[in-house]
Amino acid sequence: MAVHTHDDIDWADRLRSLRLAEALDAEPMRVVARRLLDGLPDRPTILDVGCGAGGMSVLFAEELASAGARIVLVDATEHLLAEAHRVVTAAAGDKAAVETVHADVADDGLPAKLPPADLVWASRVVHHLPDQQAAIDTLARLARPGGLVAISEGGLDFNCLPWDLGIGRPGLEERLLAARGEWFAEMRAGIPGSVSMPYGWNIALQRAGLSDVDSFGALIHHPAPGPELLREFVIERVTWLAEAAGDLLGSTDQETVAALVNPANQAFLGARQDLFLQGAKTIHCGRRS
Repeated sequence: MAVHTHDDIDWADRLRSLRLAEALDAEPMRVVARRLLDGLPDRPTILDVGCGAGGMSVLFAEELASAGARIVLVDATEHLLAEAHRVVTAAAGDKAAVETVHADVADDGLPAKLPPADLVWASRVVHHLPDQQAAIDTLARLARPGGLVAISEGGLDFNCLPWDLGIGRPGLEERLLAARGEWFAEMRAGIPGSVSMPYGWNIALQRAGLSDVDSFGALIHHPAPGPELLREFVIERVTWLAEAAGDLLGSTDQETVAALVNPANQAFLGARQDLFLQGAKTIHCGRRS
């Protein structure tokens, strides 16, 4: 059965895409994991809120300096939660106890269901929730005094296609991303109880009462031709961007995308050697006083 969240996206159906993205992001995000773990107390409690496929907690588990940690995975999609538990448990070995909590991140009562944490992590979750500021307020409440709250939001759009693909009009990717932006605005407006947040993530963390607010970036760069995994990811990404855009994308571009993702077509992306991936994630963090 399809499971939809506030944004009406079936995230369980996107497990393969999430796994591909995690694999391509792993090494830059490993650096992020090390930075966030640095300075945590021995045997820390880590909350991965909106854990998805569990990729970041795999890195947390692998980068823990010693045994005795507690990693708590939280998600509203039970299928993803089960998959995350499987991969994080395998990565943790005897370094950490791994637990799962099936819960909605937008639930104001979430802090009562979770242990106080030394590190609260939420990656690209908040922008899918009705009231983003309220969600960040809740994340702040999950941290114990002195605990770190870190969210991955914003950054630089990912690009993966040459400008001229030899089929259709050049500049397809720019139009896909522009249509995705329109879709996102409509998606947010359509979330029941949606509340605007007309300021940046650093301000949102400050309004949640966090101190020492800071931001840093992680560059994701896989130059052409890249591994086979990259081509699989690009096909999944282009397919999803076109599906999300729907009628916001012109009919000619829709036909071009259909050819690009069709293995039987001579324009199939999987046969190209000039695909790449470049973009950046931004991590915003602050401490609970």
